[in-house]
Order: sequence, then C-alpha cells, then structure tokens
Amino acid sequence: MTYKLPDASDFPGPNNADRGPVVLCILDGVGLGLRDGGDAVFQANTPTLDRLFAGAMAIQLKAHGTAVGLPSDGDMGNSEVGHNALGAGRIIAQGAKLVAAAFQDASAFGETWQWLTQSGTLHLLGLLSDGGVHSHIDHLLRILEQADREGIERVRIHLLSDGRDVSARSVLGYIQALEQALGEVNEGDRDYRIASGGGRMNITMDRYEADWPMVQRGWNTHVLGEGRRFESATQAVETLYAEDPKINDQYLPAFVIQEDGEPIGVVQEGDGMLLFNFRGDRALEFSSVAQGQDTPVDRRGAPTFRFAGIMQYDGDLKIPARYLVEPPQIDATVGHYLAANGRRSFVVSETQKFGHVTFFFNGNRSGKLDDALEEYVEVPSDVVPFEQAPAMKALEITQAAIGAIASGQWDHVRLNIANGDMVGHSGDLAATITAMEVVDSCVADLEAAVVKAGGVLLVTADHGNADDMWMRDKQNQPKMDGESILPKTSHTLAPVPFAIVDPHARWELSETPEPGLANVSATLLLLCGLQPPTDYLPSLLQVRS
Repeated sequence: MTYKLPDASDFPGPNNADRGPVVLCILDGVGLGLRDGGDAVFQANTPTLDRLFAGAMAIQLKAHGTAVGLPSDGDMGNSEVGHNALGAGRIIAQGAKLVAAAFQDASAFGETWQWLTQSGTLHLLGLLSDGGVHSHIDHLLRILEQADREGIERVRIHLLSDGRDVSARSVLGYIQALEQALGEVNEGDRDYRIASGGGRMNITMDRYEADWPMVQRGWNTHVLGEGRRFESATQAVETLYAEDPKINDQYLPAFVIQEDGEPIGVVQEGDGMLLFNFRGDRALEFSSVAQGQDTPVDRRGAPTFRFAGIMQYDGDLKIPARYLVEPPQIDATVGHYLAANGRRSFVVSETQKFGHVTFFFNGNRSGKLDDALEEYVEVPSDVVPFEQAPAMKALEITQAAIGAIASGQWDHVRLNIANGDMVGHSGDLAATITAMEVVDSCVADLEAAVVKAGGVLLVTADHGNADDMWMRDKQNQPKMDGESILPKTSHTLAPVPFAIVDPHARWELSETPEPGLANVSATLLLLCGLQPPTDYLPSLLQVRS
C-alpha cells in the first residue's frame, strides 16, 4: 500500500521558513465533567486550560463507546483505544468488541483453544472486573462455560483485582459472582477453583518495562504458587482489607489459595494457561516470560506449559505466538502518512504513556516507522505511587517538547502528559487537583513556545478520568461511606476538549457532525500540509473564510 498524499499548501510546517511545527498535546485522562466538587479538572487553578477550552477555537470530542470502536456507548474510553483513534483517523473495532463477537459465534474456540486445552489443568489468568478496559468478567464466564461443555475437568483461576477501571474496593462482588458460577459447574464432575490473586498495580500487570519486579511477583504467585496463603479468595481480600483500611484493590498484596497446607494452583508440566486480558500494554511482559523469551524475570525452574493470550498483544514481536482472537488490524495511520510524505516527527512521553504515543498511535506497531524521520524520547517514570508525586514527569516531557519546537527540525511534535490519568486513578482528589495545576503550567509553556516558533498547537485528551473523582448514584449525587464520599478511580464517559492555538489565524472550526477523537487525524495531516485520505473522518478545521 502506498501512503503518498497530495500536498495541501495551507500550512506546510517548518519546511517553510516562517512556520513552526504542528504540536499535538494529549492530556491523558482530562475530560469535561460536571464542574462540581468532585471534578479535579474544574477544581484546579488552571487559567491556561480554562482560557483555551472556553475559546472560540475549542470544541468537545466524543472519546468513549462506539465513537472509539467499543461495543456500546456505555463503555468507557481508555488510553489504548483513544490513542488508536487519534492515530487511525477511522473508527476501528476494538478488542472488547472483537472478543465478544468471537465468543458469540464460537470462533474463539478453534485450533489454539484445542491446543491449549489438550491435557492437564487449564489455568486462566486476568483482570477480574467488568471495567471493559483490559478484560471483562463476562469473557471469563464464557470461557468457563466452554471448558465445562468440552469436558475439561480441572481449571484454576488466577485473578487480578482491579480497583482502577471500576470502584476502588469492588473485587469481592466479582469474586462472589465468579464463585457462584464455579459452584454451579462443580456440581458436576468438575474441579474449577480460584487459585491465586493480587492487585493489578502490585503484581503481573506492569507495562513498558517500568517495573519488572511486578512481573516477577506475579510469576511467583500464579505459576509457582508462592505467597501468603488463605483458604479462599474471599478470606484473602477480607483479611487484607482489615489489615489496611486504606488499601484499594489496585494494590492488594499477592495471595495464594491452599488446601491441606498446599497451594492448589501450581502450574505443572503440560498444563495450559490462557491470559484473558484483551488489552496489550499490561499483558506483554508476563506473556514474554510465559513463552520463554529473554526477560529480567527468573522463571525459577518452572515447568514447560502451553501459553496463549485471548488476543495477540504485539503483532510485530509475535507476543504471544498463540491467541484465540485476531487483534484489531490498523494500517494507514497518521504516522505512516507523515513518514511516507517526508514529514519529520518528534514524539515524547514518560514511561507510563510512552507506548501510547508510539505503539498505539501507530496502529499497534512496535518501533519507529522511519528511523530517519522520527525521534522517540522516553522519560523514565518514577516507581512510586503517583498520588505521592503528582507532578510525575510532566515538566521533563514539556521541556523536551519545547526543545524540539524551538529546534526547527521537526514538522510534527507529539506528546502525552500522563498526570490526569495516572494520578486520577489513585482516587486522591487533592493530589489530582495538584496534578492538573502542573498540567496547566506545562500547557502554558508549550503555548508560548509554539507561538514563538510560529507553529500550531492542538490540545486534546484521550478519555475522561480526573474530571470525576467521586462515586455517584443515578442522580449524579456523591455516594457516601458514613461522612466520607467514596472516591472514584475509574475512567468516565465524559467528552474531552479539543482546542487549537493558531498564531497565524489561518484556520477556523469546521462544521463536523458528532466530532470524536478520530477526527483529529485528518486535522493533523491537513496542518502538516497533506490532504487527508478519503477514508479518514473529516478534519475539525478548515481554512478561514
């Protein structure tokens, strides 16, 4: 496929001496919420964002549900699908939708499933919630149903508690639903049980190689059966809650279920293990270890076992080699078109979101699209709870971007500032307000740099999060625990902002029906002097009349 595009000379970028780069600043997790006491975006002192988002060159974009390829408009957006949409220019069916369809028509249970379940115990590992961002409990229940139907006698479940895409302390409800389903299956000649668990931000689900010890702890827990022992998952969670009233499900310590003093879910030679998370970023590292690749994790003499993912998490690296459902196929991204047409791109974020502005933005592809035309800069994230350091690496990211803007070397600069999402997931309202004030300061500095360079600045977000830090009832009133409001740690259904800083005053907003994140792609190409492809959703901008 050729990615050549006709030129659009309205804004050719720094190839023209008086034009700076087109800068796309993605404020991760910054939605437009209810503007009340639980809205950290509204509560924060953010004069720059307030001015930009209330200006004549600002609109709201859809960032959840069907607008980003999810099954329904009740599904929250997330960073993966948001960056896919920003880079793809079209609405692409995402993992949750693809997996649900493959389970409905049973196409998921083909050759890989038969290979995985041919002998031994079937181990099922994944995030236990209905958040729909990394996994869904309905998928797990469907897998159990199929295993029972096919006569698989022994299943062990290794659960990861969420507390991030769902309520902070909600895992007991999901365990209860799972235990009920297991009880019904076990009335027959089956032995299906929960074997281990722990919080998603404590074990197993690291990403971008930020904290390999997380993966080591997960390996020890799920595969080797090492960890603090309990008689049941319910007992484990209740005990851990009681011991630390402030802990939420994200950070629960690892636990192992025992019977007669022995762990019940140690992986044995010839067993099969399925990772039922469909999102790739937090599944890649464990998958790499499980299929025997060279990683910092010590497998510690673990036996050989068959491993598959519910999807393939990285098509370039072939991780995992075996999977049940074909992942989204995204070609012809903004990155492809920029590189093929000689536009030079500088991309920067910190570790926690680095893969989002590279891998996901580029259609789930590892590495650069063109070494000669692209520079990717990763600022290492601190390995601390984000509410304890709410500035994260926003200042360092911003300074790197400003350096690129001032250099005159780049047609396009792309950055992700992660604070609204990563601190927002903590549920700490005060810390998230602080985080948003840091973000505002960074955007002010970026704006000044872009104006000085004669460029164009686009400010948007990938989904909501910091815009609502309160759990709410159906009337949007805060839910209470005694005299305290229950904190919200998950994403939201809020629209996100889109604002343009255009010192040349060449552009105005176009009449775009139901604009969403995917419309940003054509906008970016047009500003970089390229006519967008005909299959892209239309640009949010047009030349000023």
